[in-house]
Amino acid sequence: MMKLALLSLVSSAAAFAPVSNVKTTTALSAEMSKSMPFLVQPPATVGLIGSSEFDPLNFSGNFDIKWLQESEIKHGRVAMLAAAGFIASQFVNFPMYADMHVDDSNMAPSVVGVSAMLQIVCAAGVEEWRTNKGKVTMVDMFTGENANRTPGDFGFDPMGMCKGKSEAEVNSMKLKEIKNGRLAMLAIGGMIHHNFVTGEALF
Repeated sequence: MMKLALLSLVSSAAAFAPVSNVKTTTALSAEMSKSMPFLVQPPATVGLIGSSEFDPLNFSGNFDIKWLQESEIKHGRVAMLAAAGFIASQFVNFPMYADMHVDDSNMAPSVVGVSAMLQIVCAAGVEEWRTNKGKVTMVDMFTGENANRTPGDFGFDPMGMCKGKSEAEVNSMKLKEIKNGRLAMLAIGGMIHHNFVTGEALF
């Protein structure tokens, strides 16, 4: 009984003793997201170019952030090309497909056929494999010699747009690319669904 009483006394003292060197995060002390101030700031997105700390599903906490950045940049680039191509395909045809013209760009893949679409998919897959030296998964994409590679940077700058520019100027260009890519992803989605819903061509 004496031992139990002593243990109880020690436990009570420990409960009321001041705690030092212990950092706690509560809803009141946590940094809040810039874009969603009612949610806690996602730590992995802080300081990233183009980040507005928008991550309500906490993807950045569950997946490799560099892999996520790479995915967003690539999808943005593809969407910028797709948005331009979706408009152009309504008015322009390659000579070999001159007799297959359709006003609705959604119909273009079915008109050119499976073989043409597979050529695009295979070419994209080969290029993805080549530029990443076979490391295309979240687990290994940024490992080994690619560990320090900046997401989206493949050293492709044929027009020298980044040459001689300061880090701040390069970061400004990166931010513009990310924002234009995000806009393009919304744009191509809107164009495709416009044609689906209305059953008419874009213009």
